[in-house]
Amino acid sequence: SSRPRRRVNPGFQGQLKLYEAMGCAVDSSSALYKRYRLQMLTERYPELQDLPREVFAVDPTNLCQTPNTEVLYRCRKCRRALFRSSSILSHAEGSRPTAFAHKRITDSTQLVGDGHEKCTSYFTEPVQWMEPVLLGVMEGQLLCPKCASKLGSFSWRGEQCSCGRWVTPAFQIHKSRVDEVRTLPVGNFPAAKT
Repeated sequence: SSRPRRRVNPGFQGQLKLYEAMGCAVDSSSALYKRYRLQMLTERYPELQDLPREVFAVDPTNLCQTPNTEVLYRCRKCRRALFRSSSILSHAEGSRPTAFAHKRITDSTQLVGDGHEKCTSYFTEPVQWMEPVLLGVMEGQLLCPKCASKLGSFSWRGEQCSCGRWVTPAFQIHKSRVDEVRTLPVGNFPAAKT
């Protein structure tokens, strides 16, 4: 109050809000924390070389088995495991972009509750198989490491989701290019009667 021109650093205020949103504990598995870490990474490594290894999520093919609670996403063409549900970074839904709205189906004619989602892509944290493509490049395509079919794109500057939200940095994989694989619990089958 003695110095009204002094203000709290906005970066520090953002960190405090993040800390509060995570329940006043640092949760490195939180999507909020992962997104914050990626944003800070682009500021610290503007040339995008020699990124720390902990930035990349573990490639699901390197794991012996995916935990039963996680959904695995595979390439629709060759079935190679690409990422797990824990690697998806959710975002708040944005207002749809107004450009080219005349070419889109209007909300009154759109089927509501019929499986039509506003977000047509998954935004993930970078996975180990993406590393050779990401280093030293600001944007490009994400191709399947096995069959080279196009899965999506990435941009360290950010990309706009189909819902209208701008996501920075963006590692976007189209939902139409991957399949969800859910594992069934082993012990829930009824015992056979003899």
